[in-house]
Amino acid sequence: MSVEIKTVETRAELKKFVKFPLELYKNCPYYVPNLYADEMTTLDSGKNPMDKYALSRKFLAYKDGKLVGRIAAIINHIANRDWNHAEVRFGWVDFIDDKEVSKALIDAVIAFGKENGMTSIAGPLGFTDFDNEGCVVEGFDDISSFMLKYNYPYYGEHFEALGMQKVNDWLEYRIFVPDQVPEKVVKAAKLVSERYNLHIRKVSKKEIKQGGYGRKLFDLVNRTYCTLFDFTVLPPEVINHYIDSFLGILDMKYLTVVEDADGKLVALAVTMPSIAHAVKKGNGYLFPTGWWHLVKSMYIKHEEALELMLIAVDPDYRNRGVHAMLFNEIIPNLIKGGFKYGESNAEMETNASVQNIWNIYQKEFKRRRRVFGKEI
Repeated sequence: MSVEIKTVETRAELKKFVKFPLELYKNCPYYVPNLYADEMTTLDSGKNPMDKYALSRKFLAYKDGKLVGRIAAIINHIANRDWNHAEVRFGWVDFIDDKEVSKALIDAVIAFGKENGMTSIAGPLGFTDFDNEGCVVEGFDDISSFMLKYNYPYYGEHFEALGMQKVNDWLEYRIFVPDQVPEKVVKAAKLVSERYNLHIRKVSKKEIKQGGYGRKLFDLVNRTYCTLFDFTVLPPEVINHYIDSFLGILDMKYLTVVEDADGKLVALAVTMPSIAHAVKKGNGYLFPTGWWHLVKSMYIKHEEALELMLIAVDPDYRNRGVHAMLFNEIIPNLIKGGFKYGESNAEMETNASVQNIWNIYQKEFKRRRRVFGKEI
């Protein structure tokens, strides 16, 4: 029987879309689901503030009456404008190991793209860079972090069979917490602080939420990452949404910022205790018991791992060693907290300046993820 593609139109169908990976990966020890409530908000048209800046459509694939795949098609107007291309993205893509299914899903995205004047396809990508990105192509025998999703090894093979090629690769590392702050970091932090008149600043949740500091954080993210692959500069409505979304799970002692003498934000680092196993225990749901696993993991008895969610340095201070100030502040907290290692966020393989930061620490390669694409 051929594959039937259905467009998601109702809330019931959206729930099927969001829940499909739970069935596909139910016996996989490495897969960590997204939080169900967050996925429903992101994918429910009208609730995601990026809907104002993007066109999207979601598809379900059925074979012999059984749900066998899903995919989202996204036309990101901001990225297409800034990167001067006409690209339809595909994301939230999952399917059984059946090339007829993966072809039908990608064909649906291509058709949506052509209907709207697009000339290329690329993915996996989301609405913004804070959504899941990339297909794992190396490093399959390790649990995913909460921020970065896992996929079965056959995904990449399917994309290549459809004529898609590598567009961009990201690398992930496991960085081990040292017994003490390396002397090189201590000296560099002192030198940079004195030379540029910089200081560490502690920020409260109230300042982020009500005092406008949250906007300053995301403005720095925009300035830092705007030149990196297909980055979407976040508009004000989306920034406000992310402030509300992330503030609830952010432990302020793991947020470190650097300011200059005039109070300008020049660098930040956001880390958090890993919640991967906690989310997996709750299967992505907060209720009835998922919330307790999260609270316990974040505030009571955390895992040995932490997630290095974000490091941003103002372009005016790039390659001046400001990151030493961040780690001189962060590492003692990690040692005190009993963390053994950190999971890096995805780093572009060509971004040597970021990868060089870790050379002073013991590290090991964990995973490679890829964006595939082609002309349509």
